[in-house]
Amino acid sequence: MQHVLDLNPAALLADGGGLPALLTSGTAIVVYIFLILSVIAVLVLVVLLSGRERPAPKSAAGSAAVDDTSLPFSDGKPAEDTTVGRFCMLTRIEENRYRYGHPRYDTGITLERFCEDFRNYAAYQLKLYYDIDDIRRFIAGMAVSKILILQGMSGTGKTSLAHAFGEFVDNRSTVIPVQPMWKERTDLIGYYNEFTKRFNETLLLEKMYEANYSGDMYVTVLDEMNIARVEYYFAEFLSLLELPNPEERYLTVVSDTWESDPAGLKDGRIKLPVNMWFVGTANNDDSTFAISDKVYDRAMVLDLDRKSERFVAPKTKPLHISADHFAKLADAAAKEYAVSARNRARLQMLDQYLIEHFHITFGNRIMKQIHTYIPVFIACGGDELVALDDILAKKVIRKLETQNPIYLRGAAEGLLGYLDELFGPDRMTACKEAIQRLRRNA
Repeated sequence: MQHVLDLNPAALLADGGGLPALLTSGTAIVVYIFLILSVIAVLVLVVLLSGRERPAPKSAAGSAAVDDTSLPFSDGKPAEDTTVGRFCMLTRIEENRYRYGHPRYDTGITLERFCEDFRNYAAYQLKLYYDIDDIRRFIAGMAVSKILILQGMSGTGKTSLAHAFGEFVDNRSTVIPVQPMWKERTDLIGYYNEFTKRFNETLLLEKMYEANYSGDMYVTVLDEMNIARVEYYFAEFLSLLELPNPEERYLTVVSDTWESDPAGLKDGRIKLPVNMWFVGTANNDDSTFAISDKVYDRAMVLDLDRKSERFVAPKTKPLHISADHFAKLADAAAKEYAVSARNRARLQMLDQYLIEHFHITFGNRIMKQIHTYIPVFIACGGDELVALDDILAKKVIRKLETQNPIYLRGAAEGLLGYLDELFGPDRMTACKEAIQRLRRNA
C-alpha cells in the first residue's frame, strides 16, 4: 500500500528518489514553514525590544507648569537628560551649557579706548580701515538699539565692519545671507518637519540658544537684508525688541511642547538674548526693496558711502568685554555726558519748526534715542554737535522723503536757513546734505 506522506528521509533515499525527492518531500516542507515562522518571530522580538516610544506632544495650553529649576542658568552642570528629541543641535548645546559660563572679562576698558582699539585691531589684524567717527557711530548705535543698518555702496566694508567687531570681542559674528523669497520668521529660525519628526534648526536659532547661556557680545549679520521685505520676515523680532522688559521677549519656535525639548525652550518659545545685536547690510538699488519707516524708526543707521584711507595701526589684540559691562558703560555715559541745556533748547525749537512747516515731529522714541546716542558718542571721544547732526539726519530729516516734492523744493531753502540760525553756518553738515539731496530728487 503506497503512503500518502512518507516522513522517513532514509526511505526516500532508499527508494531511489535521491536528494531532490528529499528536498521536496512533505517533511522538508514542514521544516521550511517552521524555519520561516521562527525567523519572523525573532525579527518581531528584536523590533519590539529595540524600538523607542516617541514622546507624545503636549499642547502648550495643557502642559504642566514649568519648573524653574529646569530652566537655563539653574546650575553649572551638564544636563542629565541626554535624550535627543526633535531639537538635535539645541539639545547638544543644552548638554554642554557649562562651556558658556563666566570667563574673565576686561572690566577696565573705557568707551573711548574701546573704539580706538577696535579701529586699530581692524586695521592691523584684518587690513580693514575705517574712519574713527564711523567706529564711534557704530558703537554708539549699539548702545541705542539691538538693530543696526549699515547702508551704502557695495564694497565700502559694511559686512566687514560687523565681522571685524566679532573678531575684536573674541566671539565671531554669525553671517546670515538673506534670501529673496523670505517672508516669515521660520525663514530665520527654522521649522518642524512632519516627515522626519525633527525641527530643522538654523544657525541663528542655535546662536540665540547659546547666547542665553553666555555673557559675551553676539552679533548676527543679516547680509543684504533688504533683498527681501524686512518688515515681513523680521516682523516678530521688531515687535519683541520694542518691549521695555527684556524678560518678556520670547519668540515662538513651536506651538506645542515635548518632554524631550531642551530646557531653554519655555512652552515652545525662546528668549531673545539681551546680548545679541542684529546688524543688517543694505544696498539701495533696483534689486532691493525699500526699507520701511517701521524698521528705520527702530534701528540705528550708519552710512558707509566711501572707503577710508589706510593708516599705520599699532598691534592690537582682541578684547573680551561682556554685554553687561558694555551696558554699564553706556549708562555711565548717559549720566556723565547728558545732552547740554543749549542743545535741548535747540531741539525743541527745531521740533516746533518741523511741526509748523512739514507736519512731522521727533516723537518719544526718537527723543529717547537722541538722549542715549549723544552721550555714548561723546564718551567714545566724539563731539556733541557731530552726534546730534548725525542722528537728526538719519531719524528726522529722512522723514521729509514723504513730503510733496513740489512743496519740499520750495520749503527746503527755509529749513536750511533755520539750521544755520540755530546751530551756525558751518555746523549740521549731514542734515544739510540730506536736505539738498532730497531737494534735488524731488
